[in-house]
Amino acid sequence: MMSPLLGQTRGVRRPARRKAWQVPEKQKRDYYEVLGIPRDAKPEDIKKAFREMAKKWHPDRNPDNRKEAEEKFKEAAEAYEVLSDPEKRAAYDRFGHDGLRGRPAPDFSGVSFEDLFSSFFGRGGPFGGSIFEDFFGGTFGDAEHGRRGTSLRAEVEISLEEAAKGCKKVLDIARTEACKRCGGSGAKPGTKPVRCHVCGGRGVVTRSQGFFYVRTTCNECGGAGTRVESPCDECGGDGRVRIRKKIEVPIPAGIEDNTRLRLAGEGEPGERGRPAGDLYVIVHVAEHEYFVRHGDDLIIQVPVPFPLLALGGEIEVPTLEGRSRLQIPPGTQSGQALRMRGMGMPNVQGYGRGDQIVRVVVDVPKRLTAEQEEILRKLAATMKVKPSPMKRSLWSKVMDFFSE
Repeated sequence: MMSPLLGQTRGVRRPARRKAWQVPEKQKRDYYEVLGIPRDAKPEDIKKAFREMAKKWHPDRNPDNRKEAEEKFKEAAEAYEVLSDPEKRAAYDRFGHDGLRGRPAPDFSGVSFEDLFSSFFGRGGPFGGSIFEDFFGGTFGDAEHGRRGTSLRAEVEISLEEAAKGCKKVLDIARTEACKRCGGSGAKPGTKPVRCHVCGGRGVVTRSQGFFYVRTTCNECGGAGTRVESPCDECGGDGRVRIRKKIEVPIPAGIEDNTRLRLAGEGEPGERGRPAGDLYVIVHVAEHEYFVRHGDDLIIQVPVPFPLLALGGEIEVPTLEGRSRLQIPPGTQSGQALRMRGMGMPNVQGYGRGDQIVRVVVDVPKRLTAEQEEILRKLAATMKVKPSPMKRSLWSKVMDFFSE
């Protein structure tokens, strides 16, 4: 007979032990918050929200933060897997994450992003592959259509003058390319790769996960769908060799600092003849000695003698195309901005040119001749100028213009 101190235990359901791969519930975010939808969202709204998250966190759109993007996508996929299932959603709405205990939970540990993405957006997934074709230009993670090679990243610095006119830069890139001896097949000349006996030539194996199926890359053939029994002597069966290649990068006129250019197909080739990745080139525009860029406008500060500001006249100012004449109206104030139309940077989209903004400041001579000093003293006596602070309204306009 059980001691009354221990209490009745028959029929009491113990909490399910959490598997090692599962994130502790206290660390999980609310599934509705993950997808950015209200708790009364309709099924079509849930599906739409997940599509938007998939586009947002696709690694091709987050090349500098790929790891975080993959984790965000997996988090969204887990939320969608639960909220798109009426039974699981009802349990989650009532009990939160605890309501999912004992039910098939999404296990994405060890699943590559490509395979997970394909399980949703491949031809057999609930989204039918359209999202990748619409937004990323092809089928993704599908061995039957070929997996692309790795994309590469390079950086190049150009001058402001080169950015204004456009130019071409040659980059020396270290990458792999298809082996010429075997034609990229990896097989010794005179032989051919054989179909993989594990995946049947598909390059992927399918396993059940909850209410949908997850396809993972075949470990036997690495996703190629074939195996090389007689490796090529040149590439060792990989189908690729390491080289250095010079690639010419066309840089359009008007390009801005930190712009990323994409050269399609100039990345690493895929395995055994699969499509190549892309080359992403980050363009840095060096700081100029005189000019500061503001959008398509160029700003320059030019010292002008006081008599010329007071009486008006012409001065020569530097531009990106040489020196040009600028008319100074009589009574121009120090710090005033004058505009030279169409003398700025060309718009990278082809919408004309910006302006050159010339900020004139009074040039006070450090040394004067006796005659010049006498003339200035007489001028000062006739003007009887009393020093007074500049009005805030005028000064703020000048400062706001150059601080935008």
